[in-house]
Parts: sequence; C-alpha cells; structure tokens
Amino acid sequence: MESYEKKADENLIALKKKDKNNMTKHVIISILFSATLLIGIMVCLICDIAISGNLTWSLIPVSSIVFAWIISFPSIFWGKRGFTVSLISLSVFIVPYLFLLGGLLKAKEVFSVGAVMAVVSIIFLWIIVAVFKCIERKLAALGTTFLSAIPLMIIVNVILSKMIEEPVLDAWDVLSVFMLLILAFVSFICDYAKKKGLMK
Repeated sequence: MESYEKKADENLIALKKKDKNNMTKHVIISILFSATLLIGIMVCLICDIAISGNLTWSLIPVSSIVFAWIISFPSIFWGKRGFTVSLISLSVFIVPYLFLLGGLLKAKEVFSVGAVMAVVSIIFLWIIVAVFKCIERKLAALGTTFLSAIPLMIIVNVILSKMIEEPVLDAWDVLSVFMLLILAFVSFICDYAKKKGLMK
C-alpha cells in the first residue's frame, strides 16, 4: 500500500514538473513571438516615416500584425487551452479589423464582402469545434467536418454570386466537392476500421 502511494506521489510530482516546464516553454515562445511582431511593427513605422515623412502605408501591415497577435497569442501562451480564447478573439475582432482595413485601403468591398464571408467562416469554425466536442471519435468528427464544408462552400458561393456576380458553381467548385467527399469517405472508413480494431 505504501509503495502504491509512493508511486502515485512520484507520478503527481512528475506531472506537476512537466506542466511547469511546458508553461515556461510557452512563456518563452510567447515573449519571442511578441518581440518579433513588435520589431516588425517598428520596422514598418520607421521605413514609412523615412520614405514618405508620415504614417501612410505602414498602418496597413501594423494593423494586420496587431490583429495577428491578438488572435495568436492566447494559443501560443496557453497551448491547446488557449484555442477557444483565440477563436473568441477572432470572432470579436475580425469585423472591426476588416472595417479598419477597408478604410485604410479605401476599398469598401474589403468590409462589405469580407465581413459577410468572415461571419460565415466563423460560424463554420464554431460548428467544427462543436462537432469535435460532441463526437468523441476524431476520425468520425473529421469526416463530418469535411461533409459540412460542402454546404458551407455552396452558401459562400451563393452569397458571392449576389454580391459580386460570380457564378454559383464552376469547375473548381465541383472538383472541391468531389475532393471533400473523398476525404470524408476515407475518414469514415478509417474510423470504422479503427473501431473494429483493424487499425492501431
């Protein structure tokens, strides 16, 4: 009994040590990532001021870098646990970012078209998260994701056809649907094989 308790304590200590090491690694990577993006921002601002004497084009890459940092930092800092925070950040900030970007580029389409596509895409990303949480078997969840991408693609194409007069379906869309069906089929077959013990 004492031996069992000693082993359990050792395992607990090892797990805590591993978590601490992982946290330290994530902190270091987060600092390096943030520092690299900050250097990129400074280089853009300095070059812009040196060339044009004012802040002009640099605001576009700077806003994009800040947006990328807001979205990426939680996942880098917390690892898998930060993925949901990153997705929430993306959901909250994507539309304001596109509005800002459209203003900087002086192109209304960036916001009008981009915001609609962003909202549809974010809804799809949340659906994928829900699918992977509800379906325990990852291969089955992956197959379901591939299948659900088909109606998403059609919805996106219908929206684009009304906004910028693009055809609803073309040869590439048909090829994409075919590839998604193949990927879904392979995922479900692999899931079935794994369930029956045919795959390790």
